[in-house]
Amino acid sequence: MRKIILLITCMFGISVFSQIKVLKNESLVEIGKDNSVGLYKKEDKFTINYQDLNTSNLNTIRSFSFQNLDGDVSGLYKLITDGFITTPESNIILELPNDIIELHYEKNYGQPTVQFIQYINKNRKYVGKSQFLNQKQVEKIFGKVNGKSAMYDKPAGINHSNTKSGSNQASNGTPASNGSNKNKKSKK
Repeated sequence: MRKIILLITCMFGISVFSQIKVLKNESLVEIGKDNSVGLYKKEDKFTINYQDLNTSNLNTIRSFSFQNLDGDVSGLYKLITDGFITTPESNIILELPNDIIELHYEKNYGQPTVQFIQYINKNRKYVGKSQFLNQKQVEKIFGKVNGKSAMYDKPAGINHSNTKSGSNQASNGTPASNGSNKNKKSKK
């Protein structure tokens, strides 16, 4: 009888543990970081983290995220760096899926700088502010210094494994994916 109870207890214990599933751990990949501001990638989502200087608790870290649709990361980088060349008269306002971001430009010690101002959940009551960043810091954050900008500069949707040749360019200079899609359509 003891053996039967022991056997049932063991079987019950095994069935309890079989309900636990190990999930794939996908961590953020750092594109670039300078001081308290960093750009990270997780799958197809990009996140900018920053230390919120607008709170009394300097340990508050805020973030805003967006997907790289139509080269949005490169577009944001270009928008920021263009503001260093010609300083806008007022803040540049960007609407993200969850937040509103303003790019605030000021000259600090004669050098143009930019600051992220985040309206959390698109609510003007909850505001987060990053430190002021100069052009070199922005280049570092967007991975231009360490070469990690290639993680978002790549055109989306190109699958090189579908092309039969190892070339990334078709003979007319267009990306191979455009030409290979035409070839796939004609084969069907």
